[in-house]
Amino acid sequence: MALSGLAHALHDGYTDAIYVLLPVWRAEFGLDYVALALLRGLYAGAMAALQVPASWLADHVGGRAVLILGTVLAAAGYALAGFSGGAMGLYAALLVSGAGSSVQHPIASSAVSRAYGPAARGPLGTYNFTGDLGKAIIPAALSLGLSIAPWRSSLWLLALAGIVVAALLTLFMPRIDPAPPPSASLPRTSRRGGRGFPLLLSIGVVDTGVRMGFLTFLPFLLQLKGASQPLIGTALALVFLGGAAGKLACGWLAQRWGIVGVTLCTEGATALMIAFAAVLPLAPLLVLLPLLGLALNGTSSVLYGTVPELAPADRTERAFAIFYTGVIGSGALSPLLFGVVGDQAGPVVATLGTAAAALITLPLALALGPRLTRR
Repeated sequence: MALSGLAHALHDGYTDAIYVLLPVWRAEFGLDYVALALLRGLYAGAMAALQVPASWLADHVGGRAVLILGTVLAAAGYALAGFSGGAMGLYAALLVSGAGSSVQHPIASSAVSRAYGPAARGPLGTYNFTGDLGKAIIPAALSLGLSIAPWRSSLWLLALAGIVVAALLTLFMPRIDPAPPPSASLPRTSRRGGRGFPLLLSIGVVDTGVRMGFLTFLPFLLQLKGASQPLIGTALALVFLGGAAGKLACGWLAQRWGIVGVTLCTEGATALMIAFAAVLPLAPLLVLLPLLGLALNGTSSVLYGTVPELAPADRTERAFAIFYTGVIGSGALSPLLFGVVGDQAGPVVATLGTAAAALITLPLALALGPRLTRR
């Protein structure tokens, strides 16, 4: 659990450190919003495309080895980004790093799920919480580094942190148990649980698209309100700390209040608070950001914890891989779509568009409820 959480913190921190770097790269290379969104999209696209291949590779060579190699590759991508001399170099480096990060979610989440068995929903929420700790700590540390050192040196230090984590995984990570063989004795409800899986995946796709679209424009929204570069990093840390609390709490709350009820609360609150974020002045916005982060990320723990319940026991990695392919693919494409809106109408309108998109999840959650009840 500890080492899976450490890997999750590093890889999620790598993923969201890009948001801190977007204004820096815009000033350095003169990129527009679509080109900036493409940087984030290439990273997330590589992650999405390789989720299922990563699970297949883990079946053949072992999840532990794949997790270590992926961590090294993700760190190498950030090191290459520090050497890049233009936008094309950044695109190539982020593709490499995203490919390395593709292995973490299906392998580490399956390891936690298998270790805790039927009681995995709460531990999976804790595992997701560690990812948001990385999202809070690494972007904030990078923002501080950018205020005292060149951005290239900051990226090389970030790559070194990845090598250290890979070394810890090599020394201490235990063997990850393989999937149990398929069994005809599986409960019938487990075999037909896939009826609810497409709805669960749809909610995850929309939820992730809203989150990534909003986070892409948050640094520019803060700039419009007069925030400095260090304050932008602090603001992102506030969002991610709130998100960490949301992921930790909502996974456990779903056990008590139900999946549908918690999803309706978090998604409705997300839409409302994003709308407020678009129009509030800087000071009240900073106060709102931790609460916004709680709602923005809380849904994901509910969804991730439900994946093992809707998948047969022998297909947990594959179900996680398919789920993460969908949600990370959404995270890759949604910034591009909202980036077009941002170039045409500005970051405020694009931000309001993400609030409207969050409302799509409400009828999807209500449709998922009866399927969970029948199971």
